[in-house]
Amino acid sequence: MTNDSRATLEIIAPTVEEAIKNGLRELGVRREQVEVEILDEGGKGLFGFGNRQARIRLVVAGTDNATASVQPAVVKPASRPEKPAVKIDDDDYEDQDDGEPHDLENARSIAKAIVTELLEKMDIHRAQVEASILQPQDDTDRAGILVEIQGGDLSILIGKQAETLNALQYITRLIVGKEIGHGVSLVVDVEGYRARREQNLRQLARRMASQAIKTGRRQILEPMPANERRIIHIELRDNEEVTTASVGEEPRRKVTITPVH
Repeated sequence: MTNDSRATLEIIAPTVEEAIKNGLRELGVRREQVEVEILDEGGKGLFGFGNRQARIRLVVAGTDNATASVQPAVVKPASRPEKPAVKIDDDDYEDQDDGEPHDLENARSIAKAIVTELLEKMDIHRAQVEASILQPQDDTDRAGILVEIQGGDLSILIGKQAETLNALQYITRLIVGKEIGHGVSLVVDVEGYRARREQNLRQLARRMASQAIKTGRRQILEPMPANERRIIHIELRDNEEVTTASVGEEPRRKVTITPVH
């Protein structure tokens, strides 16, 4: 029987041994009935932050037609409540890659571990960290990761004009990208700050668009991180009286709103 007809299953787990155990349980077979291909042994994360999970592929040996119907899958954690839609990442990031489902799950796990360890190194011990996968809301979105930090007074993590929060987000995205081998859309939020900020940015976008239309002059907004610039673009993309563009170099990149004459 050819390999094409054999049942296969990809598994992600903290260790190779645990991945094999989970896979055997999922397939309902014994260890001697499968061939194990180690795709990623896992290991310590970049700079010591975050453990990279192991990933394996199990191939059932001597499979009959009934067993061959098993479809490749990825073991997922317990289901979480649906998160509210969050717009992430600017179209300036051309090196982003949606990745395969196992990449996103691996990225989610790594991002949570990285943020948890960074908070511990900052002597912030009472914060709770959760990470979830965000599915694209429309054709302009990418699947990505949302890391949420909850706790007491965490204003120290936001900083002036969100500089601290943006730095934490940048470092986390950088390490996750290095670990999984490609860029990933990722947002770090503290106590719902991003949602409140998004509402304010949408109001700003509409107000500045009206100003551009009224004066006939291009409006230049303050420098913003990529995820905030994207909010401006999305809010005004259906406004036929203005166009938007991102100009400048990081970290001083800005959105311009230009009236259509």
